[in-house]
Amino acid sequence: MQTTNIETILQNPKLDKDLKAIADKVVAGERISEAEGNTLFDKGDLAYVGALANFIREKRHGNHTYFNRNFHMEPTNVCLYTCTFCSYSRLIKKREEGWEYTMDEMMDIIKQYDDKPVTEVHIVGGVLPQYDLKFYSELFQNIKAHRPELHVKALTPVEYHYIFKKGKVSYAEGMKMMLDAGLDSMPGGGAEIFHPEIRDEIAGGKCSADQWLEIHEEWHKLGMRSNATMLYGHIEKHWHRIDHMERLRKLQDQTGGFQTFIPLKFRNQNNQMSHVPESTVIEDLRMYAISRIYLDNFDHIKAYWPMISRNTAQIALAFGVDDIDGTIDDTTKIYTMAGSEEQTPAMSTMQLVKLIKEVGRKAIERDTLYNVVKDYTDHVFEEEEVYRGYTSLPVVNK
Repeated sequence: MQTTNIETILQNPKLDKDLKAIADKVVAGERISEAEGNTLFDKGDLAYVGALANFIREKRHGNHTYFNRNFHMEPTNVCLYTCTFCSYSRLIKKREEGWEYTMDEMMDIIKQYDDKPVTEVHIVGGVLPQYDLKFYSELFQNIKAHRPELHVKALTPVEYHYIFKKGKVSYAEGMKMMLDAGLDSMPGGGAEIFHPEIRDEIAGGKCSADQWLEIHEEWHKLGMRSNATMLYGHIEKHWHRIDHMERLRKLQDQTGGFQTFIPLKFRNQNNQMSHVPESTVIEDLRMYAISRIYLDNFDHIKAYWPMISRNTAQIALAFGVDDIDGTIDDTTKIYTMAGSEEQTPAMSTMQLVKLIKEVGRKAIERDTLYNVVKDYTDHVFEEEEVYRGYTSLPVVNK
């Protein structure tokens, strides 16, 4: 699917005057307001928002589409919190249905990738008392001692808020301790929806929106980078999405520390919100496009292919998306529990490159901080690369 050319949009004599004003701002590189963001959801059809988003995407990145070679590790799926949208975690009273890795078991998982060309480990999981400040400090130190070049992207403000409070340290003190232990960047999870009337209903008890933002702010003050997410397509209204992105945009104006925004599609299987219908593909693409238009101070918009499917991720590359994450080995347990269409544990580098090239984009392997590792535009995979792990990764059994 290709978006309509932006000139076609601008020359349409029947274009709504409010949409015309927004399009003129986008072409001029000007910021749109909250009211105009809501107008995009209220009036902007897929062709319109897609044209604007693709214009911004190609102005910033051309045809480049980024990915990395990464793997996920979840220390536990047992959690103190009971988020209604979550299909992944198990309550403490149902521990037998979950896992709780020891330090040695986690390091064994890390070591399974010693001969694989991965550049990042992404660590998130449930919140439990034994996974405290001391535990995670030691984990990060152990990973760095074993494989210093492996980028550690780990834990969300939900986890940090808990372990800092338990450890009786401030956010600023805690984030500095994590930095010293070997943390390289923070993922964007745990944001859900910031507005309290939605957050309290679907994620009551977790850190508040202000606390989530404050923890990222403290990390940014240390000169470090992080990502941001939003869980969309459940009980929120469109204006809640704009409110969420506005809070992110304001913090980004202050710190410049966010790299990437990742809209996360709500999946409704095996959770307390199974009665809530999922968003359509058209709405998914509108969400990606509008986020690209609204978040003018974010460099990248990412689509998690396991959550929205490989095909939709391909299409999203014409609707503002310039990053489709990575090989993501061993992570789709989170998504398949919630009803993701993707049932395989990973995509190989070769598969990712093929997916990107099929829609006329350039496949660029990056590291976590968006330094270019390799341009695959003219690359042909050879037998040696297959052997070294460019076309497959190990599956870690839980």
